[in-house]
Amino acid sequence: MLNGYQPPKFQQFDGKGNPKQHVGHFIETCETAGTRGDLLVKQFVRTLKGNAFDWYIDLEPESIDNWEQLERDFLNRFYSTRRIISMMELINTRQQKGELVIDYINRWRALSLDCKDRLTELSTVEMCT
Repeated sequence: MLNGYQPPKFQQFDGKGNPKQHVGHFIETCETAGTRGDLLVKQFVRTLKGNAFDWYIDLEPESIDNWEQLERDFLNRFYSTRRIISMMELINTRQQKGELVIDYINRWRALSLDCKDRLTELSTVEMCT
């Protein structure tokens, strides 16, 4: 490590949650601190705990050559279980009997955040009317 270098504080990943998001936060934190290239490989272990750390320490010695390989292997092992909502599913989402309007709006909005298609304000209004 460079003299006077202070490693950044990282969010921890335990094998649950969104691994793509974790990698994104990790890269952003490292780039802000000036860490790039092979140093990413050395820093990444600091973000892992639980099952994710177990996966890392169980890797074969010298099996990771660079950051791109570690990122690919990590994302292959810890894939997101987040459900992706289709536009059709969003269009077919209706207010349930007895559901308050505000509850329906909040439920619909939460679903729309997981929609793989980009929504414009106009298309959103058209779906809800």
